[in-house]
Amino acid sequence: MANGNPASTGASRFQVAVLVPCYNEEHAIARVIAGFRAELPEAEIYVYDNNSTDNTAEVARAAGAVVRREPNQGKGHVVRRMFNDVEADIYLVVDGDATYDAPSASQMIDKLIEERLDMVVAARVDRDAGAYRRGHRAGNRLLTGFVAYIFGRSFTDILSGYRVFSRRFVKSFPILSRGFEIETELTVHALELELPVAEIATPYYARQSGSASKLSTWKDGFRILWTIQRLFRSERPLVFFGIVGLVFALVSIGLAVPVFSTYLEEGLVPRLPTAVLSTGLMLLAFLSMACGLILDTVTRGRRELRLLAYLQLRAPGEERRRG
Repeated sequence: MANGNPASTGASRFQVAVLVPCYNEEHAIARVIAGFRAELPEAEIYVYDNNSTDNTAEVARAAGAVVRREPNQGKGHVVRRMFNDVEADIYLVVDGDATYDAPSASQMIDKLIEERLDMVVAARVDRDAGAYRRGHRAGNRLLTGFVAYIFGRSFTDILSGYRVFSRRFVKSFPILSRGFEIETELTVHALELELPVAEIATPYYARQSGSASKLSTWKDGFRILWTIQRLFRSERPLVFFGIVGLVFALVSIGLAVPVFSTYLEEGLVPRLPTAVLSTGLMLLAFLSMACGLILDTVTRGRRELRLLAYLQLRAPGEERRRG
């Protein structure tokens, strides 16, 4: 756990915004606001209510947060709105369920500033037996390993909802996700552009009584996997379509071998449909490879544009200082 002394952090020299996406968290939101208010007394705390049916907005407002509403359901929509609306030098995003450790915020912000990083992720270390729901720990490891295999160097906890960002990351990040897959998109964006990032181990606690997780183990798990597949296709098209082409080519060769053997032995092609299918699959293999080559050029151009947008903003540590 980080030092909870607010005076020890460099955050007071910058405009810090604490962004809390919320949906039906009336039992936990006041505790979240109080924790970050104590740790970051000069930060502005924003709670974005995502169509809650309980008293989340009223409780957050009474606790002293700036409360705003995002009508489009889904965490991705909320994060997009927060990043678009809020102006600050440093952005801290945390879930409103009181499972994350507020005293770790100073350490995360200090690391971002001192090492001139663009994102610091809180890697969750559970402190309570019920912190993780059944299957979530294994699912997180599986998805984290999958991202690392596809995109190279990765984090140990890609699904963490507790992160600190620089302004230039936030204002140059094109959010496309709608739901809980937003954390995966944030991670892949940083890895793909090779941005300076880090990870800090932080305590992770069980939910308070009366607070329920909004994450569906299977539904959201499949959505995250689909997002990884989509990002793999769009960010690594040559590899993606190369694999598809290789599969088509291997199947084509497998079908063609007995046809050629029969032709060499008997001088006939008795299985004409098989020969036509083999030829068609090989054509698809070459077509897939051609698509990969073309889309790889397009992707390179898109990556350059994102880097240019990113580089137009101030680097971490050079943000507008207070006073």
